[in-house]
Amino acid sequence: MYNIAIDGPAGAGKSTIAKIVAKELGFIYVDTGAMYRTMALACYRAGIKAEEEEKVVEKCNAVEVTLGYENGVQKVYLNGEDVSTEIRQEVIGNMTSAIAVYSPVRKILVAMQQDLAKKNDVVMDGRDIGTAVLPDADLKVYLTASSRTRADRRYKELTEKGVECNIDEIEADIKDRDYRDMNREVSPLVQAEDAVLVDSSDMDINQVVERIKELVKR
Repeated sequence: MYNIAIDGPAGAGKSTIAKIVAKELGFIYVDTGAMYRTMALACYRAGIKAEEEEKVVEKCNAVEVTLGYENGVQKVYLNGEDVSTEIRQEVIGNMTSAIAVYSPVRKILVAMQQDLAKKNDVVMDGRDIGTAVLPDADLKVYLTASSRTRADRRYKELTEKGVECNIDEIEADIKDRDYRDMNREVSPLVQAEDAVLVDSSDMDINQVVERIKELVKR
């Protein structure tokens, strides 16, 4: 099995890149962020607050998160229900980084993810794939971009959907998430020692995909 780990901060384009790379190589794309977001959604729906650690862990232990494909598009299921769109809400994104700091929550999800990687050629993206989830991955990439570039991408994405937003607020939110992700006690966001740094600030999607495919060939 060949495993590719892509790590990096929020908004660096990890999911977009990982999906394309997986498709072009014929690998399975494992969206770890979506798996965490699904856990966060389960807690949110149950009225559990992010700071209620015991209740969060209890809920995460009780739900089933699965991945599947429909017409070539990956879907995420919460107890069999397709929640692929619902988990992309901003409120769920913020709750996700708040509950991802809990060690038991990470253990539950890491076990699911490692099991997938043992059985399949995978591309997996997240915050700690190369350091904690797949430390023996065949290729590790640390994908990043400046906070302004990431905010600009998010701003365009939201504006195209007709959502009113402020680019400075988005950037402040991104910096806040970076700080939380990099300073949490459990599996903080760091570049693995053997990861290749790819800064996409001045690259388009195709250039990043080609760069990663080159690294696979090597």
